[in-house]
Amino acid sequence: MMSILSHSTAMFHIFVDEIKNIFKDRGVVILVILAVLVYPLLYCSLYLNETLVDVPVVVVDASHTRASAEFTSHLDATRDVKVAYKVCSMLEAKLLFNKGNVHGIIHIPANFDKNIHTGEQAVVSVYSDMSSFLYYRALILASNYVSLDMGKNIQVQRLAALGVTGEQQACISNPIPYESVILYNQGMGFASFLMPAILILIIHQTLFFGIGMAAGTAREENRFHVLVSSYTHRGRTIRVILGKALAFFSIYLFWSVYLLAFIPWLFNLPHSGNPLVMLQFIVPFLLASIFFSMTVSVFVSSREIQMVLLLFFSLILLFLSGISWPQSNISHFWKAFGSIFPATFGIQAYYKINSMGAGINEVKTEQIGLWLQTLLYLITTIIAYYWQINKQQSKIKLTQKC
Repeated sequence: MMSILSHSTAMFHIFVDEIKNIFKDRGVVILVILAVLVYPLLYCSLYLNETLVDVPVVVVDASHTRASAEFTSHLDATRDVKVAYKVCSMLEAKLLFNKGNVHGIIHIPANFDKNIHTGEQAVVSVYSDMSSFLYYRALILASNYVSLDMGKNIQVQRLAALGVTGEQQACISNPIPYESVILYNQGMGFASFLMPAILILIIHQTLFFGIGMAAGTAREENRFHVLVSSYTHRGRTIRVILGKALAFFSIYLFWSVYLLAFIPWLFNLPHSGNPLVMLQFIVPFLLASIFFSMTVSVFVSSREIQMVLLLFFSLILLFLSGISWPQSNISHFWKAFGSIFPATFGIQAYYKINSMGAGINEVKTEQIGLWLQTLLYLITTIIAYYWQINKQQSKIKLTQKC
């Protein structure tokens, strides 16, 4: 009983010391407090509108007919694009496009009305600014919707002229009726698609670089330039590791509620996850991220290198998560490489729980992966810290002999 109490007391002292060290280091405070507080507010504010609306386009109407005017007015009535200019030539349209006044050109040919009345196919050309896929998406959605709607109306008029009416007319003009049901991201918004992954990455990356920066500070303040020094007198390696890990875990458990529950609610992002399922996911994710970061911090000695790694790995982890690019199209090598990082399993699990309302059984693969990472990185952290503590003690003995 006394042994357990002494172990707990020693670990508590290490926990308190680590909390003090975190808040004494200005760089660590910026990463684990200010960055976590501000980044989600900044990113969500940037993508607050979710989708692009009223993208300015120019219409080149070479037909000058009732049909072309109808197409133009219907196009302008959509929420995706706004007909900002109407010109008579492609040269004028190109000048407006090159100046950046518009992000797309809609060209209606001179034979547009004639082809409609003679039963031939009428072609409308769409030229899009591909500097952003969102411009292309807006133009294609709007032009396709107007084309399909006008095409259906033209077919109805032709059938009526032939004496086909009522149910028969409806069956011919729309032989396969369909109803579009958008799952999980009903507004097809960019923030609803991207922000869940960003929120998990904020936790993972600030934890990784916060722990690394704290380790860099510990080395700089230690005369032997080793990671672990002030804790060695308090007991075994496992106490040191658990005490330090508990400090970051307690801070980030609070931040997890802020990032993964409050922020989605505040900005009306998908938030259909069960809180109990979310807790069962976030505990192994935090532990895996902490032990992974502690392992790496032993081998990355410089605070400056930490910042380089921050810039290098952030985008890579986003791509490897399977959100920006389907996992089915990612090679086996990159899938295996992605499984090294807790963020990969974390993003996939959070998407399923929070956006799709998945239960614990639906995220069993990710949860098992996170617990395995927790165990693996705990072992690697113990080995790395044991080596550091022995290195420290050897240097102390050598100094005493001298």
